[in-house]
Amino acid sequence: MATGLLPVFVGRATKAVQFAENDKKKYIAGITFGIVTDTQDITGSVLSECACNVTEKEFLKAAEAFTGYTEQVPPMYSALKYKGRRLYDLARNGIEVERLPRTITVYELSLLEKRENGFLFSVTCSSGTYVRTLCHDIGKKLGCGACLSTLRRVECGAFSVENAYTLEQIQAKTDEGCIEQLLLPAELLFSDLPVYVCTAEEEYLIKTGRPFEMNLADGKYTVKSPMGEFLMLAEAKANSIKSIKNFFEV
Repeated sequence: MATGLLPVFVGRATKAVQFAENDKKKYIAGITFGIVTDTQDITGSVLSECACNVTEKEFLKAAEAFTGYTEQVPPMYSALKYKGRRLYDLARNGIEVERLPRTITVYELSLLEKRENGFLFSVTCSSGTYVRTLCHDIGKKLGCGACLSTLRRVECGAFSVENAYTLEQIQAKTDEGCIEQLLLPAELLFSDLPVYVCTAEEEYLIKTGRPFEMNLADGKYTVKSPMGEFLMLAEAKANSIKSIKNFFEV
């Protein structure tokens, strides 16, 4: 049921994972009204079912309450932990525990098309947002119940599914021995930051872990060598620069 974009980090780029985890995501999702399940999606066991007819206007008005900064209670069928155990393990054993609500952000939600007993919509949201819980909550607000019926992630931070490769394409390049052709540079993750190209002397200081002064405006930078190698994500402050994370080969 769930398809779409999965960013994969390899080699030195794995150092950047921590900076990608909090990126906003964009999904194309299907919502089906009148069905409530234990997993909050169409694959779960049906808890209740009713006939209903939700108009576009009613859906958008209900969805309005969940845009911007809101609180969301994570579902039991999730990978979050409670006292060292995954919630989905507890749920599969018929155990439900209290979950604290978490602050999420829905930046944009728009209707794409009408479907049988539901709609297809796009949603751009913060990391940690459960789209199936969003569907469940919208259905609850409408009074008829709802669940997630399809889900496709199309964007994750700087990455888009339009520029992604299928598993078959990746396997084909692997068989040809040229998988490297598909790799993107790690600095793409920080494309919104200014770039500082250091001198050869500064490159030596960076690679030997020595501090140095420079006259840069305070803020974060991607630092490259004179030859264009991505050296580090850094922060400039009070006329000095400090590495946040190094990406050069040791």
